[in-house]
Amino acid sequence: MKPVRVLIVGTGGMANAHAEAYAAMEGVELVGGVDRNPDNLHAFNAKHGITHAFDSVVDALEWGAFDAVSNVTPDAVHFPTTMPLLAAGKHVLCEKPLAVNHGEAVQMAEAAFHAGVVNMVNLTYRNIPAVMEAARLVGEDTIGEVRHFEASYLQSWLTQPAWGKWNEEAQWLWRLSSKHGSLGVLGDVGVHILDFATFVAGSNTERMSCRLRTFDKAPGGQIGEYTLDANDSATMQVQLHNGAVGVVHASRMASGHLNDLRLRIFGTKGGLDVRWENDQSILRACLEGDLMEATWQDMPLPAVKTNYVRFIEAIRAGEAVLPDFDRGAILQQALDAAVASDADGCRDLAI
Repeated sequence: MKPVRVLIVGTGGMANAHAEAYAAMEGVELVGGVDRNPDNLHAFNAKHGITHAFDSVVDALEWGAFDAVSNVTPDAVHFPTTMPLLAAGKHVLCEKPLAVNHGEAVQMAEAAFHAGVVNMVNLTYRNIPAVMEAARLVGEDTIGEVRHFEASYLQSWLTQPAWGKWNEEAQWLWRLSSKHGSLGVLGDVGVHILDFATFVAGSNTERMSCRLRTFDKAPGGQIGEYTLDANDSATMQVQLHNGAVGVVHASRMASGHLNDLRLRIFGTKGGLDVRWENDQSILRACLEGDLMEATWQDMPLPAVKTNYVRFIEAIRAGEAVLPDFDRGAILQQALDAAVASDADGCRDLAI
């Protein structure tokens, strides 16, 4: 089996998860790293046994001895780093959100289509068995026509230091600064919970209203070079194309929740409760036979393959894989509408 040679672009914290996932796969070689920060780059390469180092995508492409790329750069860098990779015919797994606006996301999706390469957005909660099983059940009409849902993504890293000191470490501070490419909690985890909800519901967002809030976190809203202006909490009211309505919210100020997602979704024949809490995947259902007593049952969860595995398998098979850049562009359109709604007095907007 010919090895798939992978380049990692961006060598911050999340890049380690990508590298470790590929290293665990047979027939996958980590061949290079790209980062403008030489200290980060060389430490990352040394940690993962990577021999080639580049300070730009252009330099890596001049070398060219790779087949696929994991793009783990900050949000604002996804577009300028991915486009030349697609033009060179490289397969790309890009971190979420795909871009910082819908226009750029569409260009990336179109470029990937014309290049004929495997393209994927790393919406990591597609790795959760409860999410994939819930989507299957809804798709098979198990809960009937979807009518209502509520979804949340709750983190508390702004109220406790379990993941690190947010006010001292660059890996957290950049996420609080729009100047450093952050879309705030909306872009960081709001994109996950929008995908979490609409993927399971089997329908995309048709209308959206949103309120974003940035809280005071430091004197003058500034720590060193970081202006802390990115949103910390987001609340959305959403209508889907299938007619369902729901509420979606995300926060970094949710004390007591390290990294928890939940979706409750209700149809004409039953309901599902989908959770990722304390690193546990949970799916409960109340279906037709239990509706009169409102009894909820734990559901069996088949194992699922990770995005990294499916990305490599798609490359070997020469097939498309989901969630792709088209999906990333659809989600970006909803994120853009959320920002526009907040800027316009939380007005309800068509998408």
